Amino acid sequence: MSAPVPPSKRFVPHSLLEDILAILTGTLFVSLGVALFNQAGLLTGGTAGLAFLIHYRTGLTFGLVFFLINLPFYWLAWKRMGWRFTLKTFCSVALVSLFSSLHPRLLHLTGGGLLESFYVALIGGLLMGVGFIVLFRHQASLGGINILALYLQQSKGIRAGKLQMGLDFLIVLASLAVVSPLSLLASILGAFALNLAISLNHRPGRYMAV
Repeated sequence: MSAPVPPSKRFVPHSLLEDILAILTGTLFVSLGVALFNQAGLLTGGTAGLAFLIHYRTGLTFGLVFFLINLPFYWLAWKRMGWRFTLKTFCSVALVSLFSSLHPRLLHLTGGGLLESFYVALIGGLLMGVGFIVLFRHQASLGGINILALYLQQSKGIRAGKLQMGLDFLIVLASLAVVSPLSLLASILGAFALNLAISLNHRPGRYMAV
């Protein structure tokens, strides 16, 4: 007779409804953080950071740029992470692209001084970090560096938060030609808050999404 499975080892798969609600929640959180950053003239890391750079330089909408810049990464997601992960990620990227364009019509920031910039960076970064965690735990991401970070965490045991934190800081520092030094400092705080939330709450062996 086999030994009973401890409660900590029992995993109940997420239902389709749970996945849908989680993706909606996660993308709403992330896109709200993106909208806050956009209105405050801040940047973040990852493919969103690259989309911000192009957005500020060209005037193209963030949502369009973010959606297009992620297209090349779906091949890696399909090959390495499976079609379910790829489909969920595609839907998540599309929703963030859509929601990030809708939020500014409902939410407007005032000010833009020192306190406001750092407050937005902290709150927006934490919002995006929590949104990423929700997506990660339902086997979804927001493409680009997120796909690479999740793949390396699963295959090599490298913490997704630490890897993404290092890459994000490089992208933020590369944006000095686009934003002011004050906005750059606030953006670094936002990237730290985002990745701290991920690093503390998404560890191998701490949670398994199924």
